[in-house]
Order: sequence, then C-alpha cells, then structure tokens
Amino acid sequence: MAIHALKNPVAIVGMSCTTFGEHWDRNVDDLLVEAAHDAVGSTKGLELDDVDAFWLGSMISGVSGLTLTRPLNLRNKPVTRVEQMCATGSEAFRNACFAVSSGAYDVAMAIGGEKLKDAGYSGLEMPSVPNDGTPPVLSAPAMYSMIVPAYARRYGVPEEKIKEAMTHIAWKNHANGAINPRAQFRKVVSKETIAAATPLAGRLSVFDCSGVADGGAAAIVVRAEDAHRYTDRPLYVHALALSAGSGTGRNDSDYDYSDLTEAYDSAQAAYAQAGITDPAAQISLAEVHDCFTPTEMVLMEELGFSERGRSWEDVLAGKFDRDGALPVNIDGGLKSFGHPIGASGLRMLFEMWLQFGGEAGERQVADPVYGLVQNQGGSPGDLVSAVTIVSDRAPGV
Repeated sequence: MAIHALKNPVAIVGMSCTTFGEHWDRNVDDLLVEAAHDAVGSTKGLELDDVDAFWLGSMISGVSGLTLTRPLNLRNKPVTRVEQMCATGSEAFRNACFAVSSGAYDVAMAIGGEKLKDAGYSGLEMPSVPNDGTPPVLSAPAMYSMIVPAYARRYGVPEEKIKEAMTHIAWKNHANGAINPRAQFRKVVSKETIAAATPLAGRLSVFDCSGVADGGAAAIVVRAEDAHRYTDRPLYVHALALSAGSGTGRNDSDYDYSDLTEAYDSAQAAYAQAGITDPAAQISLAEVHDCFTPTEMVLMEELGFSERGRSWEDVLAGKFDRDGALPVNIDGGLKSFGHPIGASGLRMLFEMWLQFGGEAGERQVADPVYGLVQNQGGSPGDLVSAVTIVSDRAPGV
C-alpha cells in the first residue's frame, strides 16, 4: 500500500472552538455560525467569502451541505458533508487538506458541529446500517468494557490493576479539563470518588465514560507557502492517515477485544508520512479518543507510546500526565468535553493550535515539536481511526 505525505504541504492559519456543553438555548445553526465566523476572524485579512470550499462534519445534526449553507448564508459554494462515525471531524479536516494540497482550492474550511443534548441521544446506542443480522447489538459502554477482561487475560494483569489505571486516566483528564474554559465538566474529581462509582457496564463506571455534549469547531486550511499571508503562527500538517477496518472483529472468534488494530494501522501510516521512527520520544503531546478510559490505555500501545502489555504501568507512573514525559489529553479529552460527534476531531486539533501558538495557559507544554491527534469511530473490532500529526515546523525544514 502506498503511503505518501502531501506532495504540496498545507497549514492551518485560523481555528476556533465553541464551548462544549449543554446549549439548551442554541441550535446547531448557532454553533456552526459561531465556529465558522470565529475561525475566519482568527485569520488575518480573511473574510468568509474568501473561503473557496467547505467540508462539514456532522453525524446526526444535519444532512448535505445545506446544513452549513443555510445558517452561513453561503451562495453557490462547494460544501461537502462527510461522516465517519465519531471520527467525522478528522475526516472533514483530512478532505479539506487534500483539496488545498491538490491545487483545486486556495482556502478551505473544515468545520464540525453537533447538537445532541435535546435530541434524545444518550450515547448508549449507535445508529446502524442494514446488515445480515449477525453483528451483536451492544451498547457502546458494553463493547468497550470488554477490553478490560480481555487485556487482563492476554497480558496476565490483574483486573484490579487495570481498573486502577482507568481511574488514573479519568482523574487526569478531569484535572486537565478543570483548567480549560471550553470544557463541559470543569471539576477535579478525586480518585476515591472515581473508584467508588457504581458500575455501568462491566468494570466501567460513569467516570470511565465520556459524556454527551453540544459543540462546534472549525479550521482554515491554505497551502503552506501561503500561510504567512494569514498568520505569524501557522500550524503545518505533517501527516493525515485513516484506517477503516473490515468490521468483522465482533464475528471473528480470534478477536479478543484487547487491541484496536485500526488505530495501530493509522498511526503507522502517519509516522511513515511524517518521518517519525520513535513516537514515544518524538511526539511532544497527543490528543486521543478517550471515549472510555480503557480505550485511552490501549491506545498508548497502538500509538507506540508504551510497550505491549505495559501501558497500564506507564499510566500509573504518570508518563501521560500534564507534567509527564508525553502529556495526553491535556485539554481534558472527551472525558471533560463530552462528545458532540462531528466536532470532536476538530476540538482535539484546536488544542494543538493553542499549544503550538503558545496560548494554552496553564496547560501549555514547553516547546512542542510534533503533536498527534487520534480520533476514532465505532467499537473494538469494528473501527475507523484517523491520525493527524502537526507541528509549527514546516515539512522538510
């Protein structure tokens, strides 16, 4: 399989992210308008009419490009709606980058938005397409809860140790979110409270699960060579990778739920594009899809940040804490932000925009080199995973 970096590099020159939370008095139009205008407003000398094309990520809150053209009053602009389950925001960004790199457009916007709180969406069930009837019907917490006994069995780790690592992840991400003004849940939660919460599915309690939220985010993409026309602090794209698995894991007797193969595949493709050979040493910070705490634990192995079977130890040692060797979900992650599906991937990228621009406040990482965003949709054995790598250093420099 050919794996290539963009032939013509691109850069982000403006970004925005709404607050995530319960926006009972706003609809998805309001969130998309705020995200779009704030992204344009953050880009020097740019007006909305200067954006040549738009890629909209939305899973539930709209259909077609009209979901964006109507609230923004766009006339005769190319607007493409994309959907990759919970990886939708990253897919919108990936396609906007491809469009600019190809030379088809000079300026593109990737935007994602979702309004879930008053739509009755609980996050427990996923919309499913017609199938042959063999896939088991399980809630999302139930599917991800199976990671715990499978991982324990595969690596000979007591489930109590895994639960301890899960508690640390929830504690870490809530502590990070507590100092982020855009997060939905801004409260430090003690490990004792997290550990004592009532089980919801298997070993997962409510503190092991991300919440439901409303929100929007947007990015302005241009050719790298044009970036300094719009900003003094462009964020260059070094890798864009997507892996869509066969979706047969849950029907495969050899699949045991202890790994997330699509995340590994997308990370390897991204590292090849960016020229990264030792991700644990070369990646400065990462935003990953912590839909459930055991997901983040296993992702540390799939992304090459921990050895196989050892991520729980690295988690407990503080390697991925805000002051650790490789901070993960320093903005608070899905655990603190909740998960407005179409916006989450772009929200993760927004933290990179702040970090590399030196605007992350108390969360600021000193002199980051590469930042990684991993955003996934589906469930173990049935995933789509996207990995994006960015830096304030231009590719090839």
